[in-house]
Amino acid sequence: MQRDSFVHLHLHTEYSLLDGAVRMRELMKRAAEFKMPAVAVTDHGNLFGAIEFYQEATRAGIKPIMGCEAYIAPRSHKEKGSSMRESAYHFTLLAQSDIGYRNLVKLISTAHLDGFHYRPRIDKELLSQHREGLIGLSGCLAGEVNSALQANNVQKATAAAAEYRDILGAENFFIELHDHGMEEQKWCNAVLPKIAKDLGVGLVAANDVHFLRRDDHDAHDVMLCIGTGKMVADESRMKYAPELYFKSPDEMRELFKDYPEAISKKLAIGERCNVTIEFGKSKYPEYTVPEGYTRESYLRELCHKGLEDRYGERAKIDNQLRERLAYELGVLEKTGLVSYILIVWDFIHFAKGRGIPVGPGRGSAAGSIVAYVLGITDIDPLQFGLVFERFLNPDRVSPPDIDVDFCEARRGEVLEYVRQKYGERRVAQIITFGKLKAKSVVRDVGRVMGLPYRDADRIAKMIPNELGITLDSAAEKNSELKRAIATEPQTKQLFEYAKILEGLSRNAGVHAAGVVIADRDLSEYIPLCRDTKGNDVISQYPMGPLNDLGLLKMDFLGLKTLTVIEDTLVLIHKREPEFSLKNIPLDDKETFDVYNRGETVGLFQMESGGMTSTAKQFEVQKIDDIIALIALYRPGPMDLIGDYIKRKKGLTKIRYEHPLLEEICADTYGVMIYQEQVMAAASKLAGYSLAQGDLLRRAMGKKDKEKMAKERKNFIEGCASTNKIPEKKANSIFDLLEKFAGYGFNKSHSAAYGLISYHTAYLKSHYSVEFMAGLLSNEINNTDKISVFVGECKRMGIAILPPDINKSALKFTPEEHDGKIAIRYGLAAIKNVGEAAMQMSIEERARAGDYISLEDFCGRIGTRIANRKMLESLIKAGAFDFVGRDRAELFACIDDSLSCAAAALRDRTVGQVSLFDEETHAATTRTRVVTPWADHEKLSYEKELLGFYVSGHPLDAYAEIFVGKSYQPITSLSEMEDRAQFRIAGVIVQVEKKFTRKDGKPFAVIWLEDRTATLEIVVWNDVFVTVSSLLEPGRVVEVRGAIDNRGDALRATAQKVRVPSAAKTNGAANGNGGSPRQGEPALLLQFSQSATSAELREVREILASSPGQRRVQLLFDRPSGEPLRMDAGADLRVELTDDLQQRLMRWLVTSKSDRRDLDSAA
Repeated sequence: MQRDSFVHLHLHTEYSLLDGAVRMRELMKRAAEFKMPAVAVTDHGNLFGAIEFYQEATRAGIKPIMGCEAYIAPRSHKEKGSSMRESAYHFTLLAQSDIGYRNLVKLISTAHLDGFHYRPRIDKELLSQHREGLIGLSGCLAGEVNSALQANNVQKATAAAAEYRDILGAENFFIELHDHGMEEQKWCNAVLPKIAKDLGVGLVAANDVHFLRRDDHDAHDVMLCIGTGKMVADESRMKYAPELYFKSPDEMRELFKDYPEAISKKLAIGERCNVTIEFGKSKYPEYTVPEGYTRESYLRELCHKGLEDRYGERAKIDNQLRERLAYELGVLEKTGLVSYILIVWDFIHFAKGRGIPVGPGRGSAAGSIVAYVLGITDIDPLQFGLVFERFLNPDRVSPPDIDVDFCEARRGEVLEYVRQKYGERRVAQIITFGKLKAKSVVRDVGRVMGLPYRDADRIAKMIPNELGITLDSAAEKNSELKRAIATEPQTKQLFEYAKILEGLSRNAGVHAAGVVIADRDLSEYIPLCRDTKGNDVISQYPMGPLNDLGLLKMDFLGLKTLTVIEDTLVLIHKREPEFSLKNIPLDDKETFDVYNRGETVGLFQMESGGMTSTAKQFEVQKIDDIIALIALYRPGPMDLIGDYIKRKKGLTKIRYEHPLLEEICADTYGVMIYQEQVMAAASKLAGYSLAQGDLLRRAMGKKDKEKMAKERKNFIEGCASTNKIPEKKANSIFDLLEKFAGYGFNKSHSAAYGLISYHTAYLKSHYSVEFMAGLLSNEINNTDKISVFVGECKRMGIAILPPDINKSALKFTPEEHDGKIAIRYGLAAIKNVGEAAMQMSIEERARAGDYISLEDFCGRIGTRIANRKMLESLIKAGAFDFVGRDRAELFACIDDSLSCAAAALRDRTVGQVSLFDEETHAATTRTRVVTPWADHEKLSYEKELLGFYVSGHPLDAYAEIFVGKSYQPITSLSEMEDRAQFRIAGVIVQVEKKFTRKDGKPFAVIWLEDRTATLEIVVWNDVFVTVSSLLEPGRVVEVRGAIDNRGDALRATAQKVRVPSAAKTNGAANGNGGSPRQGEPALLLQFSQSATSAELREVREILASSPGQRRVQLLFDRPSGEPLRMDAGADLRVELTDDLQQRLMRWLVTSKSDRRDLDSAA
């Protein structure tokens, strides 16, 4: 290494979460700019970014020095008695060899798995056990040596340094010098050289790098505040010096000119550190087979038995079957993947044996007959024309990808089985990193800068809702945002900080499906840690690096639809115990008609409005149509749908570029929609093997011009030699294949998901009540979805019975009602009641009989389970209507009922129990005289807690007004042509205020609900400016407009919005000059952090001057950025007059979109 260069050995990247702000790629550019031969990364207590660092450095021609700023416990790493400040010292570790890297991985894994106390910690004994190949630096001011010096204890500092020297060896331990202009460092630096000399160890100069450039300091300071929950203006918080940037060699030599040896030692350490990471070599576990078998013979036996189970007599006489199986087994053996297949078979075999629903297949695995006969998949690849080489290409040996769908509710059981079988330390879930994305980073930065929530939220809302959008592109797309940045200094500053921080890692999480399995303790290959709850073991490396390292990575996905199907089957088996989806026909007309009528609510992969519309045009007649529909309905091939439908219906003549293509594309009417068709075309026309055809498909997909020129030449030559196809025609065919390869879909995946979709349609058409109950039961925490499914039930003529504490099960269940089968609302689906509590109440009901009153319920399940919030929700939802008392009266008796239950429990505890104990306590509750809730209030509670209206509908109040009016039901609009005119009336359930991209003009999107459905309506600026005051949730309005059915879902554009004429006078009593509303929203007043008691008294006096029935809520900004919301109290309800609104303008939150975001933040 050049003597005039420098190597940074103490550096924190973005993986020192919300502490370091260095991006790997930018780091390499900066290091190359400074002609640095090597650089180290030493993130705080982890190796999250180690492989990304290694790969980026290697690509840039810079030597990567693998390191970590470890935490050393003062005593044992397992002791947890000390405070956070005293729990650990900082200590810099660098790997100088492959053994050192493995030891570093082992140490950091142990720190997370066994030594976590505030931070992941090791101790000196562990360091001694794994010291080989490691270099240690004494660390920053938080290191043990410097901590002792800051306490004026030179003797203790020297002893600590001597201990590290003795553990690592004098040649492997260095005293670290830092100079960030801090007085504490100057004091330490005056003593450290003498300690190094006395102990015979070297000195190294370091800069504790946390950001790349000095100019990044302020943005980094903002990021620190985001991480620590502090405000930038807080003078008492932790701050970093501006000097913690990536300094040049000249800057470092000047800074440490008095210690030239400290610079040269850096270069020497850089030369000594040489770690080589091995990529691609398989580290798959070996499957243990029964005695007397090899893995190969065991797999063959399982497959031949499975072949007979799947195909019966055909397995003995069909040579195609046996040849295909033999071919696939041969490829698996040749590629060394026998153990892999057995591992997958084993855990799927376990799942099915336990009754855990498993999907019929996912991805290319459905193309394998081995997978089919083993029961890994349930798709016959021969029946559907699926290709093995799409799953495993013998000419390009890369790990196959078997992702498996499990019932969402029981996926964890399979994961636990795999842990038990292979060992907890050999199996881990996979880490993932949340990022500071455009909208969130704006809100985060705004919060710590001390901006009022509404100001940061206003800027965030100007950022378009586009996946992966950046702040720069947002400013280009929204002129209002661009204008705000240009004209508002505070917004400009916020945006500058946010742009620097955008995309950095914010937090670590667990991948939703990824699991990694190894042939030995994973910490021998990769660092491990635990999830945020401190329970499950997860990898410190994310998905990409794990693949590169050759580890077995699988996706155990939880698919809710499988749970829906399983719940449906459980209900069906109560009346048809023998029913099985394995025995249903795959050509059922009733099932296909569900698609053709557009009744796709609840159908797997078919629920978007655009898919519904396409399914109706498709005229589904066979399961292959469903498979094609799933493949076509994606960006890219979606443009082919119109032509495909015309060809399918015979409206357009089908032409083929070559007669041989007819055999390949006849089933898809001459349109190539599957990747397998591209492979087959290369095979038929140019003589490729299917494996070579797969390589061609991959190359076409990557659009590598140099490679494609070579492939074109080979293809043309193959066409000529195989089928005597002229060069011009071969070129034309190649262009066609290249076009389709770009967006062709994996048919194996489409077939598997098509089968699941067919199953849901079959159940919906033949077992509709059970199926809808299953759908509803799997959305118990999503009232919006419940509302959609309840609407579908109404359309199907299935009654939904309200919750009843004596009749409801935990989930939704079929129940006979008025001679028909209805669905009873499940108790667990009521908001705020708790599933465990409801399960206990059901068990008590089964033990001792129905509840006779609210008091009886409280007394029997006890006050540990029954609490005020739960009882409020049950009463509001109508679950106690059976007692015959008004809901408002029951609501007023909650406290008395809980007190009686508590008193009864106390009496039982001290032995004062009598035969009439329950009745005695029940009798002590008072009957209260209260005003019954208004209809709109009752309906509001039902909608809030259940997702739909039970006792009526907001439009009931307008029955007389609507008589003779030609309003169309929303459900009828789906039958109308694009841009057709309509006139509807309904209640506004949601409002979103937005801004146009071009000129930043405000407009709104509203969701309007009538008795039949909900419709999304865009209110563009020209209409919005005249009706904005009407657009608030709960208001009943009439809308005239035009249909827009060009997109994924039915939408509309409003041309006129008004309150129904009679409502203007009839609704005056509500105090708002408008229509009566279900659950009139509270008046919301917002106060800054600096609000004084005098300001609050002023507001109270203003409110008291206009008494009425409207609730008032107060919202206080807090230093943390999270608003605090509270009710003003029953004595401060108001009538919102124009005068009151004017006087409250300083505090009044008027925008409905602001309301909703404040709701979610409060």
